[in-house]
Amino acid sequence: SISAPDIPVIDQAYSKLSNSITVEWRAVPGATNYMLTAQDGDSFVEAIVKNSPGTVTGLKPATLYRITVRSISSGGKSQPSPFRKVKTVLAAPVLSVRSPSCDSIAVSWKAVPMAAAFSVSLMRSDGLGRVLKQNTTNTSLIFTNLDPGTLYTIKAYAWNANGMPGDAFTYNQRTSPNAPVDVKVAFKSGALRAVVSWMPTEGALTYSVTVSSGLLTLRCDTSAASCTVPSLQCSSEYDVSVTAHNDAGSSEPTDAVSLTTIPCAPVNISIEEDEPGHLLVSWSSVSLGHYYVVFVKSDDGLEVHCNTSHTQCHFQSDCGFTYFISVFAYNKAGQSPSGDVLNYTTAPCCPGDFRAVFVSSDTVRVAWAPVRGADLYETRAAGGSGALLCRDTAAACTLSALQCGTPYNVTVRSFSEARGSSASCAPHCVPTAPCSPEIKNISKEGPSVISVQWQANNEEAMYVVTARGEAGLWQCTSTRNSCSLMDLPCGSAFSVSAIARSAAGQSLPSYSIPLETAPCCPSDLILTQVTQSVTNISWSVGRGAQTYVTTLESPKGQAKCHTLQTHCLLGCITCGTNYTVSLRAISETGLTSSCTYQGYSSSACCPSGVKLYRLSNNGIRVFWRASDETINYNADLLGSKGNFSCTPSSGLSHCDITRIPCGDVYTVLVAPVTNKGPQLSFCPKKIYSVTCSGSSVGMGKSNTFVKNS
Repeated sequence: SISAPDIPVIDQAYSKLSNSITVEWRAVPGATNYMLTAQDGDSFVEAIVKNSPGTVTGLKPATLYRITVRSISSGGKSQPSPFRKVKTVLAAPVLSVRSPSCDSIAVSWKAVPMAAAFSVSLMRSDGLGRVLKQNTTNTSLIFTNLDPGTLYTIKAYAWNANGMPGDAFTYNQRTSPNAPVDVKVAFKSGALRAVVSWMPTEGALTYSVTVSSGLLTLRCDTSAASCTVPSLQCSSEYDVSVTAHNDAGSSEPTDAVSLTTIPCAPVNISIEEDEPGHLLVSWSSVSLGHYYVVFVKSDDGLEVHCNTSHTQCHFQSDCGFTYFISVFAYNKAGQSPSGDVLNYTTAPCCPGDFRAVFVSSDTVRVAWAPVRGADLYETRAAGGSGALLCRDTAAACTLSALQCGTPYNVTVRSFSEARGSSASCAPHCVPTAPCSPEIKNISKEGPSVISVQWQANNEEAMYVVTARGEAGLWQCTSTRNSCSLMDLPCGSAFSVSAIARSAAGQSLPSYSIPLETAPCCPSDLILTQVTQSVTNISWSVGRGAQTYVTTLESPKGQAKCHTLQTHCLLGCITCGTNYTVSLRAISETGLTSSCTYQGYSSSACCPSGVKLYRLSNNGIRVFWRASDETINYNADLLGSKGNFSCTPSSGLSHCDITRIPCGDVYTVLVAPVTNKGPQLSFCPKKIYSVTCSGSSVGMGKSNTFVKNS
């Protein structure tokens, strides 16, 4: 079996702290732990440690203990070692520290049991300077001649009768700060506040600023080296002092600095216009105000001022202006707050830049330049059979129901709610426009000349007659009662009206009279003979025409048609006859234009008895009977093998075509020769067959035959 370990031997035991004893012993082979025991009478305290040295804690100060050590292993515990008697040291005194002044620290403590004396030392916490130390049997002492606002470290412990020191007690204490220096006061006049500043004081954590005036005291606390004191009163004098603070206490207040605030705003301001163009501004005197400045600003932005030590000022003024007046008091602290801003409006001026614009002969719109300060305008027009009155806020007025051709005296006055009406204003003479003329008659004087007559009912007026239509505008003028419209276009509809003009303006137009000119003759007319007895006639559109009547007339007879179209067929035409050509264009209302054109000759008559005969030279002779020996004819043979033609000598009624192919069918047309265009195509056509004998195809003399069909 495993036996218990050996008994340890204590080398030494001692106490450095009042609540513990430290033990040193020789190591025991095989021991894994050690049990330390401190016994005080019937009570004891144990501690398990790994090795030497070991400490027993939780003991009472200044108490004698019996100390033993036992070794521990897996085989058990050894017997206690021989004991040692050890006494714990004295407890530390508990300090109470304060700084009664900026250069001293007072230290006090309660009595410590079994203490014979005390040792207290003091030094700057930053390590600068020397250590001050005092030994005493009392329970308090004072360190003097210290640095203000400086952190000091204080250490104290008790001695027993044997001179053994006990536990030490350490405490940090700062001396109270010195009073701040270089105190300055800056007054912020705009916000009625003061900014107080000073040089920072060593060791001060906070500062308090006291601003007092009589029974009123204001305070400002800060950790900075300046402070803003708000809510000061105008026209007041204050004493300003600063005190520094830290956790040790407060400094003495600084010497008071005097502060004078800005004066209060002037009151009882009054404005009066003692005579036109002059304003008098007055006010009550202000405490602590050294002088005054009056600012007068007109509503056009112009500003003037008056600097005085009295309580009134004079200013010049103009009509129609609003003046904004403010009064400020001044002293060395600055300008007073802005008091009441008063306004004064002078009577408005008479309107200028008068303008009259006629809307019609009985209505005129008058306008003028807006006047400063005017809230309302009154326009009075006197003339004719009475007077008209117009009131409006606008710088214009429309006077209606005026008599045309009449002079009126128009007076415009301006009004304001603040000062009433403007002074007497001069009238303006405004004649109205002429009266409207009345058209009495419209007559036709020529193909394109229209005469217009009206009733002249104005003096010294120019009359303008206007014919207006889609074709354009035509005018004539006269100072009398008639004028003529020239060169009116045909086939056009017009609205004719008249106006009268004078230096005063223009009348309303008269009632319009409709006017229609005769339709235009067609510019182009074309006749085309369709058959020997039928002619087609066509023409361009005649502006304003609805229907047309065309006529072909000769001693042999007349052909006529009436149509809505621009063409028609005329029958019963005699060939070889000269006709006169006429056309009448008729408007919707029945106006007629007679149009004449170049004469027309119908074509010569077609020949009769057309026959073909074979000639001995393999040719063909075409023969016909002429209607007139003076007419020249032309013969055409049209076949699949070729087209052939011949024209006889003058006065003959036949012609020959040589070398015509046989074995073909020919269409033969004999027609009069014209000098105006292509050959007539409406003459009768004959069909002839030219055959060949046998199977031969040619024009041989012995084998060519002509068969008249």
